[in-house]
Amino acid sequence: RYEPTWDSLDARPLPAWFDEGKLGVFIHWGVFSVPSFGSEWFWWYWQKEKREPYVKFMDTNYPPGFSYEDFGPLFTAEFFDPNQWADVLKASGAKYVVLTSKHHEGFTLWGSKYSWNWNAVDVGPKRDLVAELATSIRNRTDLHFGLYHSLFEWFNPLFLEDSTKAFKTRKFPTSKSLPELYEIVTKYQPEIIWSDGDGNAPDTYWNSTGFLAWLYNDSPVRDTVVTNDRWGAGSICAHGGFYTCSDRYNPRQLLPHKWENCMTIDRSSWGFRRDARLLDYLTIEDLVKQLAETVSCGGNLLMNIGPTHDGRIAVVFEERLRQVGAWLKVNGEAIYRTKPWRAQNDTVTPGVWYTFSPEEGKVNAIFLNWPVSGILELGEPQAKLGETQVKLAGYKELLKWVTLGEKGMVVALPQLTPQQLPCQWGWTLKMTDIN
Repeated sequence: RYEPTWDSLDARPLPAWFDEGKLGVFIHWGVFSVPSFGSEWFWWYWQKEKREPYVKFMDTNYPPGFSYEDFGPLFTAEFFDPNQWADVLKASGAKYVVLTSKHHEGFTLWGSKYSWNWNAVDVGPKRDLVAELATSIRNRTDLHFGLYHSLFEWFNPLFLEDSTKAFKTRKFPTSKSLPELYEIVTKYQPEIIWSDGDGNAPDTYWNSTGFLAWLYNDSPVRDTVVTNDRWGAGSICAHGGFYTCSDRYNPRQLLPHKWENCMTIDRSSWGFRRDARLLDYLTIEDLVKQLAETVSCGGNLLMNIGPTHDGRIAVVFEERLRQVGAWLKVNGEAIYRTKPWRAQNDTVTPGVWYTFSPEEGKVNAIFLNWPVSGILELGEPQAKLGETQVKLAGYKELLKWVTLGEKGMVVALPQLTPQQLPCQWGWTLKMTDIN
């Protein structure tokens, strides 16, 4: 049994499915999807920081006295089809999904009895959005279902009161935050608890170690659940299951602890933005590059989409997810269930990232640029004459190669027309019998 101490909790082995899965989809959805302007931090930027674009947006488009709470009934979700969402998520090749059950605005996407009249069952869609998506994911896919939950709430009076008392009182976590966490775990049995938003309060204020001890010892998901590192001021990148360290974290080097790169397909926002331009979205080439870099360095990639207030996954997000899935259909062996190799990227040719498939004993070289010469020079692999075999993922025949002295090799790629290429945006060499 795990004790409610970081020493004990941090010793828990991470369930294997998380490292094997490599790719997840993050979904930021809530009342902030109604204004869908600027950022999911809309309420804070408008009311607290009074940022000029947000104040102007409200003054221009809404009547005087309009409050953020007035957006609640406008969060309607009339086009939300959880089966369609599940099908898109499955097509992406992702192995898990993380839905924002509650962001810093405090609005819960389930009918929480601790969030009276500020939840999706009482206000807006009048539906339990968490339950509907969980059911569709479990019925139609093999994805693991996870939930994001914000510890703090920007404008909750109980949190603000605790804050003015330097967190010596604990009214907010005992009456709101912790009961919600127990509620979502018991009710929806998520296999990821993606915690966030500590409000600069320590983990002792949140009783994070007490909750995690229950989660790992006695909860319905105790054997399979994974958690991140955002459990109070100072715990990020230091405690918890896998480390996130910061948003859009991509160290491009091997780390000693399992980590995750949570990032956004829209470069500047987690929530949907009506004012986004095409240039604001990462291209499929950007996403393949992030995936290769992240996995080669031992991380998982969690790509974020922001649905609309009426429950649609915008077409640009759907296209990106389906493109990633199409790429993984050809190159998935170089991603799923792999381990980091002794070298992460190539020393001679830029844009080449390595992974290792332990079950087959294969070294995978993911290269992002197809050389004009048709010759790919690799500085890292040590090939053995008469033993090493090199294949291109999605292409049947063996490739010819020669060694370069003690270390390195030159591989002749097949001469293919663009139509004959097994995929676009990045390719994989699969090499056996490499030192």
